[in-house]
Amino acid sequence: MHLPPLKGIFAFEVVARLGSINKAADELNVTASAVSHQIANLEGFVGRRLFDRTSRGLVLTPVGERFQSDLTGALALIASAALNARSTEGVEVLRVHVSPSFATLWLMPRLPAFLAEHPDLRVQLSAAHTHSDFSRGEVDLDIRYGNVKWGELHVESIFEEEILPLASPTLLQRNRLPAPEDLLGQPLIFSDINVMQWPRWFAAHGVAVSPATYTLRFDRAYMVIEAAVQGLGIALESSRLAEVHIANGALVPVFADRKGMRVHAHHIVFPETHGKWGKVQRFVSWLRQQAARGPAAERPKPRHR
Repeated sequence: MHLPPLKGIFAFEVVARLGSINKAADELNVTASAVSHQIANLEGFVGRRLFDRTSRGLVLTPVGERFQSDLTGALALIASAALNARSTEGVEVLRVHVSPSFATLWLMPRLPAFLAEHPDLRVQLSAAHTHSDFSRGEVDLDIRYGNVKWGELHVESIFEEEILPLASPTLLQRNRLPAPEDLLGQPLIFSDINVMQWPRWFAAHGVAVSPATYTLRFDRAYMVIEAAVQGLGIALESSRLAEVHIANGALVPVFADRKGMRVHAHHIVFPETHGKWGKVQRFVSWLRQQAARGPAAERPKPRHR
């Protein structure tokens, strides 16, 4: 097996990711000259230029782009293999990165069922609003929130969500709200990160103005939903994320006809190479099954004998 120079591989990955010899040198704790030498050795081994030197700095050549794509999967596989080697014998580790509210409200209540079905897998879960960097080999699969803009990755929407006004029954008992414009005088809870925000919802329902200020403002969906449950205001949120509270009556749609808007906001994201891994295939298949079952409120109730 004739392997390329490993120092050159590591230098290439960092330079390609950061776009700078000097920044790569700082991360690798070596001199810029050493990084340049390692890149030159790797290009000599490959026999092709991996970077173009331009006035804007280093830019990957088409060959370099393809090499980076292939290398990302290879490094992730090496990292995964090392993690599995360190884990309990016979147990494979699946590393999942997920948005915090989706993890708290939807995924974690279902996760015990997955672990029971797959005792040979252990899930390592991390949650943050920032997306995972697959090139670092630290994550097998990401569940991202937002509009799709990751063309270089495999992307699959988990389910269609309905974004609609939700409130506690107590709040609605105190206020008669027959039309969208009636919400303008009510305490509204604003989400900084929601793909569907109040101004857009009002405009879609024929209301030309929207509030200049809001009673409460959060950057976490679970905080928006919890504030609505406590009767502090009206939330504009996903019925999928709020499904438990809707099912138990702690939250109800403000309008009888719901006046919801449909979006695809949560997505399974991973490099194409990861899709060949059995642990990723099993988890994605399970996610599809869970999503197809629908919200808790829509599931058939068990019959008692």
